[in-house]
Amino acid sequence: MLETSARLLRLLSLLQTPREWTGTELADRLSVSTRTVRNDVDRLRSLGYPVHGTRGAVGGYRLGAGAALPPLLLDDEEAVAVTIGLRTAAGGTITGVEETALRALAKLEQVLPTRLRRRVNALQRYAVAVPRDDLGPRVDADTLSAIAAACRDHERLRFDYRSHDGSQSRREVEPYQLVNWGRRWYLVAYDIDRADWRTFRVDRLSPRTPTGPRFTPRDLPEEAIDQVRRGVSSTAWRHRARVVVHAPAEQLAERINAAIGTITPVDNTQCLLDTGADNIEALAVHLGLLGIDFTVTEPAELVELVRELADRYHRAAETRPPG
Repeated sequence: MLETSARLLRLLSLLQTPREWTGTELADRLSVSTRTVRNDVDRLRSLGYPVHGTRGAVGGYRLGAGAALPPLLLDDEEAVAVTIGLRTAAGGTITGVEETALRALAKLEQVLPTRLRRRVNALQRYAVAVPRDDLGPRVDADTLSAIAAACRDHERLRFDYRSHDGSQSRREVEPYQLVNWGRRWYLVAYDIDRADWRTFRVDRLSPRTPTGPRFTPRDLPEEAIDQVRRGVSSTAWRHRARVVVHAPAEQLAERINAAIGTITPVDNTQCLLDTGADNIEALAVHLGLLGIDFTVTEPAELVELVRELADRYHRAAETRPPG
């Protein structure tokens, strides 16, 4: 039989799983009587853990949410995942959470077993972080929270928005989703004035308070979701290209996802691919990996680079005598 303190920890670990336990099930797991289970549940409640219980044949115990955050029990993998997440948050793209993440991280690392601390320290030592100046735009945690609350409560959102060309506008939208793509955050919303779906960079908007009236949620069409994926990826492209792919649009769509680019059917034998990348070399390589013949017409620098790569590959495949 487990000692009382160890048994309480084991009971707490069981109650943290997302299910309801009967007293008999808990007694079997802990090798004690149901009366002991009831006494241990009362001890947990006295320590601040909100253990809810229901009576009857289908009654049981479950851990609910309380007014304060009690200590949590994490298994090895959960502890490592939380530690890595906190370190990422401390140097990530959301402002206002760095100090809080570092405080939580210090508390967690203090109680990590040696075997887990070694795993986490190895990742920290050998994983190279990108300098902050190269991370791209960062967003404010309060802004994200305000937008998420408007999405949850179905409240219209008013904000000032700065577009990519620097022009300013005031928008009123029905917010639906926050999308984290790479190191950028986007809001998917229905623009009231334009009567259409739009995607907004969160780092470019300044919410106005209070929020607007509640709205009846619309069905988010699949086409809008695809447009969001394409639009989000294309905003980060430095180089764009329009390529004729010598294959049906359906065949190409099976090889790439919507984030790669936009596919437009031409006929039964070819289609157009609007795509892009951060650098022209990566774009040329990715096109070569499609596994389908294609023709590049623009931009001129991509056309020239494809010719150079073709010549280089041809020379590499030539058979030459040793020496």
